[in-house]
Amino acid sequence: MPPRLESLDFDSLAGWTDDDHQAAFCAFERSARAIAQTHPRPAKSAAPELIANARAALCAGVTAERDARRFFEARFRPFRVVPESGQGFLTGYYEPCVPASRVETEAFRWPILARPSDLVTFGVDPAPLGFPKDISGARRLSDGSLVPYADRAQIEAERRDPIVWVRDAVEAFLIQVQGSAQVEFPDRSRARLAYDGRNGLPYTSIGKILIETGKIAESAMSLASLKAWLRRDGARGLDLMRRNRSFVFFRLVADFDPDLGPTAGAGVALTPLRSIAVDRTAWAYGLPFWIDAELPWVDETRQPFRRLMIAQDTGSAIVGAARADLFFGSGDKAGARAGAIRHPAGFVVLLPRGDEP
Repeated sequence: MPPRLESLDFDSLAGWTDDDHQAAFCAFERSARAIAQTHPRPAKSAAPELIANARAALCAGVTAERDARRFFEARFRPFRVVPESGQGFLTGYYEPCVPASRVETEAFRWPILARPSDLVTFGVDPAPLGFPKDISGARRLSDGSLVPYADRAQIEAERRDPIVWVRDAVEAFLIQVQGSAQVEFPDRSRARLAYDGRNGLPYTSIGKILIETGKIAESAMSLASLKAWLRRDGARGLDLMRRNRSFVFFRLVADFDPDLGPTAGAGVALTPLRSIAVDRTAWAYGLPFWIDAELPWVDETRQPFRRLMIAQDTGSAIVGAARADLFFGSGDKAGARAGAIRHPAGFVVLLPRGDEP
């Protein structure tokens, strides 16, 4: 059965009245500016009603919690997302903050690569005739024809156009998985690595491989345990990482605001614990989602997580209507919490009134 939507009312959402709707509205307002633009990011198109709600948010002048809650209740209707499996699934992500060098040195041996000039990205549109459906990128040859792009192993062997160097392959791999990073150079200056495309090959979760092969118990899987396993045997770790053939390219942003999160797929700065990455082929950027789960999101103990979140990002591992990645912020503390999230969750999408199934 395909995913279905079940109509609800706001009174049936446990914890709805206790949430900080003003914080959610601030995140939605960022998306509203992008939605109102004439050149939207590649994703499922925003319905006219969502565009109208975005423009209304920009004019609303909401400054109080009561007004923010009233905005969402008046302009949206909640629908439970029921996937084929019966329950949604959450993971977490964050922005690493790591030391780096502008040149290769003894301490910094692994390159972060710039987007190649011959990379073509298909976005949400179908791949050209003759390409497998699960490939979303290609290399353009000198005659103008397209062929599938090189995989991780080939790209790492070529090392074309490095922009910075980090300590090792594990650091570089995890930066790619997260989709952004802050780097600090030896002179104490900082920059941000911003996502700038991927080779388009399917994403493979190496954490899932380690769990399925019994190398790491599912209950023990975390960011720290994953890093330790990969570094314990460098050659074996590199082979495992290369089973994920997907590869991410970056651009270096020297002038950035560290108080703002990295720029998401929707073209807006991410907000910790208010922004989620969703399947962009299933949902439009800017849609609000009510997430209800029991997560170790504050410390190592599970606690209720009932929050209004805004769809502002995407990821190659985020597939399905009831699948999301929670953005936890920047740095090691955020990484520790994000790396512990692999949990079932209830998903409720808030659809604009008038755009209802």
